[in-house]
Amino acid sequence: MMTLLAFLEDNRAKLGEQILEHIGLTFFSLLLAAIIAIPSGIAISQRPRLSAAVLGTAGVLQTIPSIALLGFLIPILGIGVKPAVFALFLYALLPIVRNTYTGITGVPHPVKEAATGIGLSPKQRLWQVELPLALPVIFAGLRTATVINVGVATLAAYIGAGGLGEFIFGGIALNNAAMIMAGALPAALLAIVFDQLLALLQRLGRPTLHKQRWLLLLALTVLSSAYFWPQAYQPGWKGGFPPEFAGRPDGLAKITAAYELDFNTTILNNALMYKAVAEGEVDVISGYATDGRVEAYDLAVLQDDRNAFPPYFCAPLARAGFAEEYPEAVEALQLLAGRINDSLMTALNYQVDIEGQPPEDVAGSYLKRAGLWRPDQQSGGPKVIIGSKIFGEQYILASLFSQLINGYTNLDVDTRPGLGGTKICFDALLNGEIDLYPEYTGTGLQVLLSPPSDTLREILSDPVAVYGYVSREFARQYALQWLSPIGFNNTYALMMRREQAEALGIRRISDLRED
Repeated sequence: MMTLLAFLEDNRAKLGEQILEHIGLTFFSLLLAAIIAIPSGIAISQRPRLSAAVLGTAGVLQTIPSIALLGFLIPILGIGVKPAVFALFLYALLPIVRNTYTGITGVPHPVKEAATGIGLSPKQRLWQVELPLALPVIFAGLRTATVINVGVATLAAYIGAGGLGEFIFGGIALNNAAMIMAGALPAALLAIVFDQLLALLQRLGRPTLHKQRWLLLLALTVLSSAYFWPQAYQPGWKGGFPPEFAGRPDGLAKITAAYELDFNTTILNNALMYKAVAEGEVDVISGYATDGRVEAYDLAVLQDDRNAFPPYFCAPLARAGFAEEYPEAVEALQLLAGRINDSLMTALNYQVDIEGQPPEDVAGSYLKRAGLWRPDQQSGGPKVIIGSKIFGEQYILASLFSQLINGYTNLDVDTRPGLGGTKICFDALLNGEIDLYPEYTGTGLQVLLSPPSDTLREILSDPVAVYGYVSREFARQYALQWLSPIGFNNTYALMMRREQAEALGIRRISDLRED
């Protein structure tokens, strides 16, 4: 609890922005859904033959998994608020249209006959009798749609639309329970508060349907505009960063402090941020020096002229006792030591990230070209469990490790790719759930060790010193072993569209400063 309170205190400004964005996403989509669904519900209540088709279509839309729906919408609507609002709009349709239809058709038949008997036309009977009686059921649909949208809106952060999902996704990537709770608890609270506010609005508007209708429209419109309040006051370059970079001490926090920059930050999934910068949705993204998408999207890598990022040389990180139990596996993995340089790793990443080749095939082709490949011995011996983080380079490395151990030893291998962020892999290693995974010296230094600032200044620019420090400290603190570096330095980097960078004369990160 104290950790959560400390996190909320340190991030209260960001939390406020996310809450406003979440409110705006929820109610903008709800407003659109109400404008479409309530008239549709009224229409099918007057034409019952259409009800099955309309309700069936809304029901099918409701069953589409939210992540899949967002994936379908990205090629059409891009990233950001448009696909998020449209997806939430679709999810809100069913409860509103169904409750409107049910409320109107549920008005007792004698009441309808009495209204007709006193001379009301069908239109007058609808507005003066049926809708007022159906209003509690219609409001129940609105309240249900609101609660659904509050929950689904957390996924909007996956495509750069903001909201409380930023903390949730960031916490998952960093295995930070306080960060997850900082997003999840306010979202749950918002669902309760909004449900009760709509209930209050329903009670306040009881005297006349006309008054209630305008109160509802006014409330939804004001709440919908909340999304745009934080954006109106955010200065600086528009940056698109994945959750882990945004939350790591050696990521966004380090670069903004070292260069005194202030980004208007959008949280994006790793797979989307390259497309976002290429299409001008954001100005600056974080990336990796060996990422094949740099060339594919024609990006300019900005020089880290203040050496904010440490060297990130990759090496297998093994659990306590692994080298003693399986020395033959260590010997097989050492065949990669110093073999893969930056340009070669970039080419391998390009084959996976851009050309869509399976990581296993890319790894196998490289080993054959390097003369290192051997067929799987399929011995049925003890099993080595290899993990990886959730991006293409890690999948390639896990496949390289797996094929070498299978080919050069009598051990079997079980790969667990895509475990998530650094902390998830690291904790799995500490707990003995995996035997090894590919890690980077800079990540080990600044994320997992956090050395004193004096030590950091002494070794930060020296790759050999960084490797030596993390090797010693991991052995001392965790009994974990770093094997020999593979050879490439996958350091963090900031990137822009080459055309934009050249037009503005930006070559270094320092050039982003506007003073």
